[in-house]
Amino acid sequence: MSGQAPKAVRPAEPWRQRLIRSLLYGRNVDRAAKARARVGFAILAFAAIYAVIAGRLVMFGIGADSHAARRTAVQDAIATSRPDIVDRNGEVLATDVKSPSLFGEPRRIIDKDEAIELLTATLPDFDTAEVRERLSSKKGFVWLKREITPKQQQEIHRLGIPGIGFLRENRRVYPTGNEVAHLIGLVNIDNQGIAGMEKWLDNNGLADLHRAGFATDRLQRPVELSIDLRVEHALRDELLKAKEKYKAKAASGLVSNVKTGEIVAMVSLPDFDPNNPKEAHDPDRINRLTTGVYEMGSTFKALTLAMALDSGKANLGTMYDARGALRHGKFAIHDTHPLGRSISLSEVFTFSSNVGAARIALAQGVEAHKAFLRKLGQLDRLRTELPESTSPIVPKRWSELNTITIAFGHGLSVAPLQAVMGINAVINGGYLIPPTFLKRSEGEAKALAKKVLKSETSEKMRYLMRLNAEIGTAKQADVKGYYIGGKTGTSEKVVNGRYSKKQVLNSFTAIVPADNPQFQLLVMLDEPKALPETHGYITSGWNAVPTGGKVIARIAPLLGIEPRFDLPPSERLILAASKTTQ
Repeated sequence: MSGQAPKAVRPAEPWRQRLIRSLLYGRNVDRAAKARARVGFAILAFAAIYAVIAGRLVMFGIGADSHAARRTAVQDAIATSRPDIVDRNGEVLATDVKSPSLFGEPRRIIDKDEAIELLTATLPDFDTAEVRERLSSKKGFVWLKREITPKQQQEIHRLGIPGIGFLRENRRVYPTGNEVAHLIGLVNIDNQGIAGMEKWLDNNGLADLHRAGFATDRLQRPVELSIDLRVEHALRDELLKAKEKYKAKAASGLVSNVKTGEIVAMVSLPDFDPNNPKEAHDPDRINRLTTGVYEMGSTFKALTLAMALDSGKANLGTMYDARGALRHGKFAIHDTHPLGRSISLSEVFTFSSNVGAARIALAQGVEAHKAFLRKLGQLDRLRTELPESTSPIVPKRWSELNTITIAFGHGLSVAPLQAVMGINAVINGGYLIPPTFLKRSEGEAKALAKKVLKSETSEKMRYLMRLNAEIGTAKQADVKGYYIGGKTGTSEKVVNGRYSKKQVLNSFTAIVPADNPQFQLLVMLDEPKALPETHGYITSGWNAVPTGGKVIARIAPLLGIEPRFDLPPSERLILAASKTTQ
């Protein structure tokens, strides 16, 4: 026993460790078993956590791009929503509808060739090469076709192709089709305005609202235009008939409220269907009333005579030598129907004398002529809500010869809407009011108006326009009961550097009623042809004037103009009243 080694003595456990062990494990517990249980529980807990993480990673790997893309696309669709556009009576001219669009997720498509083959069978207009390129990209989301039909959506859905889906977007539709095409304009595939009032909307805050995310369907009020769809339809219908009857190259017209500057109707033929944007790219389908500029012919004589009357240098009875041609250097100005005698200022207008108009302008002087036309807005570019507009073509060096020809509507090219604005001022009491395609009250118009003519000048011009419908070139437009006044214009077109007598641009401007004008109508026919009933003539009085009369007969009741019969002639009703007020 004495040879055995002594047992090792375990050192005493500090009291702190004893306390902790007692609290954690209690007394008389198998610590080894307890440790094994706790380790097993920790392993299970960590395994569960990692399983959840792994599952979420798999889900995001499969669908994260899809969800993000869809969410982005949906936000884009909301951002490009647009307000309704309505006419002055609340009729919808443009609105948004929801339509499905087809998208693909290249990373999820198993067999791209099969997918393309199936899709092409359903959508024959698919560009196979373009679709293949898109589906071969490494993007998580690509558009395949925007704005498909519900039937196409249903057929593609039945194919069950993985990675192919649909999103509902805002799509712009135009219920009236061609009726107001040049005014409304159109949008691109992303619902952004690219022409007409649609582009005006984007240029005036809508695009900023899109970027800020506030242009949602719930936040936008309809945009009210000055257009009356009923008047628009009647005007377009008559212009279509006239274009076909006279085999004209083009036809156009507009109706303007002379007291507010509102455009109540505007038609330019040929037009297009904004639901089919490809038609809008045809250069023959431009808006001739705002984008085109033309020599307006004898309708410009209204401005020439107004200038003379307003200056005080002439009156209705002032005489001008029209016994023969007016010669200026190597040029000679002739009348279409020469009277062979001196004629009064009234007769210059009634018989549309080029010689008389030229002598009136020469009596005023070149600088006075230029200043007057500038005052009436004829020498500067006309700005309206429509983005499409063109500057007038003004002579670079304005000589006496320019004044002679411009006096009767040649040598100065303006937008027809620009000429309408000037004539409105001539007959509405002398106020130049900027045209508008939005609703405007008379009070709002007066705040914008600029006084450019004396009131008595305007009264005399109304008399001359009514007299022209009684005994002059506008007789075929004198619809009974509406006391129409008007002025015709036949402008020879320049062909190969020379004026052609066989290719003309005809115009007719009418006011209703002449004693207290409410509306002005402009009708234009481009290159009308002679018919047996026109006796071989192609001048305005034989085609544009009767077309204008038919338009007035249809639109006057729509505009609230009540017919009045048995009215006295213009000399007693208008001129006598003018003398009384003076």
